[in-house]
Amino acid sequence: MISKSWSRKSIATAVAIAVLSVYSMVVLAAPGAKASGELSVSGQVTVNGQKVISGGTVFTDSTINTAAQSSASVNISKVGRVDLAPNSNLHLSFGDNSIIAMLEIGSAQVSTVAGTTVNLTTKDGTVVVDGSQATTFTVSSLRGRTTVSTQTGLAQFKTGGATKQVAAGESASAGVPNPQGDDDHGLSGGALAVLLLAIGGAVAGVLYAAFHNNDLNFGGSVTVVSPTK
Repeated sequence: MISKSWSRKSIATAVAIAVLSVYSMVVLAAPGAKASGELSVSGQVTVNGQKVISGGTVFTDSTINTAAQSSASVNISKVGRVDLAPNSNLHLSFGDNSIIAMLEIGSAQVSTVAGTTVNLTTKDGTVVVDGSQATTFTVSSLRGRTTVSTQTGLAQFKTGGATKQVAAGESASAGVPNPQGDDDHGLSGGALAVLLLAIGGAVAGVLYAAFHNNDLNFGGSVTVVSPTK
């Protein structure tokens, strides 16, 4: 009697494990399951605003940001790899055979296996890879200009209604160059301080001359004369 009871329990346990295993496989294979990639980082990197470390998982539809002197790589199994340079911001989505991204600023290198399509957008245009061959290209969006360089394979750079084929060893650019970065606009702190000191000195000199009945010449065609003359 006891042996029969244990036999029934064993069978019930085995059936439960089998059902759970099948259910788990169905869930993992479900269309709604998010694709993911393996993350490697150096320095300060965030994913969706959260600081991350190497060995973590990046899911599709994520935003990756690298700080100065930092970098990040996303390895997507059987699809390809995306490498981000310092000071870059990339919104990344991917699937079984595609990579879709938007590079806000910075530089990224994309490497794909044959059969993987790519659509990477910047504010100046779109880089497209049709998947006919393995391809590696680098795109940078810096100071108002986008540059695409292809290392292997073939990429297309679409901008302003035109499409340029960028083969291995070639590059293409679009946009209006802006040689000044955000930190370069206007006077620097040191230059502004010198200017304010110079203006203050000139004003003080004028006031001194006005109250001490002196003439003041700045060395040019402008001469300040005291009111008593």
